[in-house]
Amino acid sequence: VQLQAYGGGLVQAGGSLRLSCAASGRTSSVYNLGWFRRAPGKEREFVALIGWSAGNTYYADSAKGRFTISRDNAKNMVYLQMNSLKPEDTAVYYCAADRRGWSTSGSQYDFWGQGTQVTVSS
Repeated sequence: VQLQAYGGGLVQAGGSLRLSCAASGRTSSVYNLGWFRRAPGKEREFVALIGWSAGNTYYADSAKGRFTISRDNAKNMVYLQMNSLKPEDTAVYYCAADRRGWSTSGSQYDFWGQGTQVTVSS
C-alpha cells in the first residue's frame, strides 16, 4: 500500500485546512487509516483514525471537536478536515495504514505517507 499525503500549508490561527491522503496498491488489506503528527522537538502523536470499511472514527483529545476524519472508498482517499487551528497544531502530518487492527499507536501501522507540513501562525 502506498500513501501520499498533501494539503498542508500556512494558515492563521482560527483558520482551516483539509489534508488529503491518497492510497494506492492493495488497499483491500487495510483495516484502518490514521493521521499522526510530529511537531518540532516532540514525539510523533496520534491525531485521528478511521475504519476503512466501517467508517468508524476515533480522535485524540486534542482533535476532538475541531478535526474531522473521513474517507471515500471509491476514490481510495482519506481526509482530515482541521478547523479552529491553533499554533500548537503546527507539525508535519502523516497518514498511515494499519492492516492488523484498531490502534492509536504508530508502531502498529504498516504503511506511511511522506508527510505534509502544517504551520499555524498566531
